[in-house]
Amino acid sequence: MFREVFYSLQAIVIVIRCIIMMDMKTARRNPFVFERIGCGAEGYINNKVCKYWVAGRCNRNPCRFLHQEPQPKQNQKGGNPNPNPKKTWKNPNYVNISNQAGAVSSDCKRNDAVNSKSKECEVTRKEILIERSESIVEKIPKALPMLCQYWVTGDCVHGDNCKDLHSWFCGSRFSLLAKLEGHKKAVTGIALPSGSDKLLSGSKDEAVRLWDCHSGQCVHIIILSSEIECLISEGSCVFVGLRNAVRIWNFDAQSELVLNGPNGLVYSLAVHDDILFAGVQDGSILAWKSNSESHRVELVATLKGHRSSVLSLVVGCSRLYSGSEDRTIRVWDVKTLQCLHTLNGHSSSVTAVLCWDSYLLSGSLDNTLKVWAATESGSLEVVYEVEETDGILALSGMKDPEGKPILFCSCKDNSVRLYELPTFLERGRIFSKSQILTVKAGVDGLFFTGDATGELFVWKLN
Repeated sequence: MFREVFYSLQAIVIVIRCIIMMDMKTARRNPFVFERIGCGAEGYINNKVCKYWVAGRCNRNPCRFLHQEPQPKQNQKGGNPNPNPKKTWKNPNYVNISNQAGAVSSDCKRNDAVNSKSKECEVTRKEILIERSESIVEKIPKALPMLCQYWVTGDCVHGDNCKDLHSWFCGSRFSLLAKLEGHKKAVTGIALPSGSDKLLSGSKDEAVRLWDCHSGQCVHIIILSSEIECLISEGSCVFVGLRNAVRIWNFDAQSELVLNGPNGLVYSLAVHDDILFAGVQDGSILAWKSNSESHRVELVATLKGHRSSVLSLVVGCSRLYSGSEDRTIRVWDVKTLQCLHTLNGHSSSVTAVLCWDSYLLSGSLDNTLKVWAATESGSLEVVYEVEETDGILALSGMKDPEGKPILFCSCKDNSVRLYELPTFLERGRIFSKSQILTVKAGVDGLFFTGDATGELFVWKLN
């Protein structure tokens, strides 16, 4: 029995010696793991941060990557090098895209007393992420709840115990005020003419409805002979895009005018000074101008270049921006009516364009929202991009009561995202039974949404 124990112990010792010899050979062939990745007595020198540690999920000890922010290297003279980080926001020196749809400028403003070579305002991606991380906890939940589809149809059996949302919105600092019902088909345009206490809405049911802003009741209905594709207001005038025509109502003069000339549906409208632009189904943009001598509105130009329908128009700083079904954005000079640039960046139809501060925002059915800024050569390039889960249908913007710019982004998943600019921190989300085709910013924190079922909602930023 003692002999068997002795032989067993001797065998164990031999195995241990073999393992030690193998480790020594391996160590001679392969340097220690920290030396292999470039770390000596001075610590890490490759400055590569563990992405799992950043996300709080690294379970390796030791880990071959940094578990701290890397320290910048010193140059030979002892000074700090210029890392030149990638710019995600660039405020151009000489181009200032004016604000549209109530969106306001940021803190980077041009000083009129200085010449055109003003300082650039730069915001790096790191600064944006820092601001997002510091405020996201107090804004909205990290994971927004999903809308219960059974609740939408009235079939949810879980009641208050349902894990999904039983509400038409989630988030903070905004609320639903009223729901206006009457349209039978999709709401495609909302307008608030100045000097009037009426809200106007246009729909594919060929009707324009006038709503009393105090009672929320429909006080008048105008039936047209065509589906309404878009509806906007400028001053006391209301412009309606129809098939082969644009109809104008002047509430002050109590007059009406019909402009013929478009070949197909008029999908988009924009006004600059005394020029009316209309984006048409055939890819053209028609420009009408008021003649003060003859007191008539005359067609002065047909802007051609797009190969398919012009879905969106916006004017900013003597520039007209047009988004098209051909996946491009064209930049036009509103004085010469000549095309200056063609922007290629989207892989599907450009459904919405919006000017904010010195930037152009564009939304597309390719699920991306792009931010464009001017380069030193005068062209436009993408400086920031937000990737959504679904295609973008509409963009609009306004200021909240605290003066912070808010962007409304309507997507094909029947929802509208509310983003704070310039961080794109999501403040909340609005849901609907169907796609929300139009979002209109109002006054005193009011904004409006219209969906494909014909329902119109009134909201307020608190």
